[in-house]
Amino acid sequence: MDTEAFFEGMPFASLLGITITECADGHAEGELEMTEDLSWNEDQLMAHGGVTFTLADTVGGAALVSLVDQPVPTIDMRIDYLSAGTGDLYAEAEVVRCGSDVGVVDVDVYAVDDETHVADARGVYKTG
Repeated sequence: MDTEAFFEGMPFASLLGITITECADGHAEGELEMTEDLSWNEDQLMAHGGVTFTLADTVGGAALVSLVDQPVPTIDMRIDYLSAGTGDLYAEAEVVRCGSDVGVVDVDVYAVDDETHVADARGVYKTG
């Protein structure tokens, strides 16, 4: 499976502007350019929680896809929001477990400008 083409062709991720920048060996990274349309606050750019969540979910899925070479639907994801995302964001994901039925991935989301830790998440995905 061409993972780059798969994630470039994901309509919702494309709508938000999510780009997968690295995807290999159970590790993935991705980024998102913050825009007014993605903000929950009209006076200051602040990422809506759903935007941060979608970045984490997409990058987490990419990390697992790099190992199983097939789409991995999300079963569950838990996220802790640690700080406001007030600018562009990037995420890093590492596969914790890749089983025949499910995989588990840890994801951290950071602010691009000052590397503030914006959120951490753990996703469970269907692998089989």
